[in-house]
Amino acid sequence: VSFDILEKGSNLGGMWRYQNDSGTSSAYRSLHIDTSRKSLAYSDFPISSDLPDYLSHSQVLAYLTAYAEHFKVTPHIQFGSTVSRVSPVDGSWLVELASAEKRTYRAVIVANGHLTVPRQADFPGRFDGEQLHSHHYRTATPFEGKRVLVVGIGNSGVDIAVDVCRQAQSVVLSTRRGAWLMPKYIFGIPTDRWSGFFTRKLKLPTPWARALVHKLAYLSIGDQERFGIPKPEHPIWREHACVSQDLLSCIGHGWISVKRNVKELRGASVLFEDGAELPFDVIIHATGYKTTFPFLDPAIFEVRDNDVALYKRIVSPGYPGLFFAGLVQPVGPTVPLVEVQGRWIAAVCAGAVKLPSKSVMLGEIAEHQGRLRQRYVDSPRYTLEVDFREHAQQLRADL
Repeated sequence: VSFDILEKGSNLGGMWRYQNDSGTSSAYRSLHIDTSRKSLAYSDFPISSDLPDYLSHSQVLAYLTAYAEHFKVTPHIQFGSTVSRVSPVDGSWLVELASAEKRTYRAVIVANGHLTVPRQADFPGRFDGEQLHSHHYRTATPFEGKRVLVVGIGNSGVDIAVDVCRQAQSVVLSTRRGAWLMPKYIFGIPTDRWSGFFTRKLKLPTPWARALVHKLAYLSIGDQERFGIPKPEHPIWREHACVSQDLLSCIGHGWISVKRNVKELRGASVLFEDGAELPFDVIIHATGYKTTFPFLDPAIFEVRDNDVALYKRIVSPGYPGLFFAGLVQPVGPTVPLVEVQGRWIAAVCAGAVKLPSKSVMLGEIAEHQGRLRQRYVDSPRYTLEVDFREHAQQLRADL
């Protein structure tokens, strides 16, 4: 299948290219991936065992670059190509570039990610200090000696709080409803390898495997509430865990304190829902992202409240030549899952896999969304959720 890749930046890497000139990367200097080396790799391109268990952003970038060069993908990438509009025309797709160039393709694969456009909390009141979203955070240096509030207890929020706390005067981590905390290692073994052992070796369902890993984590780190991190209302298999090896240590040393949700901004201070009012110089919003496709007319495809209606999480039912790669939030590693998606998309484009009728695709989407509501917390954060094993098995069955 012949193809072009249109890339906004001057080089490949996307999220993993620190300070990417495309403006789309949210990487900070201390960023390391939360998936261990063996789980991260493409099936046909292993990561060197000389590298650490958890790769830095520069090591992930080097791996992706080596992959693209090995499989001769790089010559197909047209760098500095910003897509301004994609629209269906007479059974094909018209792709318009910011340079005013126009091209026609029989299919378009959208792979621009969903962690670029910040979603910032809108608290009542006024704050006199500095506010920024985690998308724009790079290093702790600008916050030396300052009183910092980090809003959000997802992976980025926790990473940034840990990064800042050794230079800031004080750091408070605010959470709306708590999170299940998981270490990166349990008994010296990367945590996701335990999950893989339970699902692949013992053939346990993912909820069972996650529950067992959580029990092991409890033996390793103890009761998180002792450190002020509230437990969620739902079991761990219904929510995303927050992965950090350092948070509890920083809380235990007094470098980070934890508060519940912000109630009101009061000029130079912030009032929390527990009644405490504390002064701050900076608020960092680690509050997630909006899923947007500015080059697509909303009538063709739009994500509302992160609700994504795609057949097999890939195909737009109304426009079967429009594919989305990586528009998922998997329980499990992302890179090898998108590899399976890529093979499936290639098979569809080559005619080896036939798409069903629009009504069948809509039925599959409705069934998937029903399972989502049953399994995960009813929140926009979980509308992109997929179980790695289930999703990969579905696509491989088609292949």
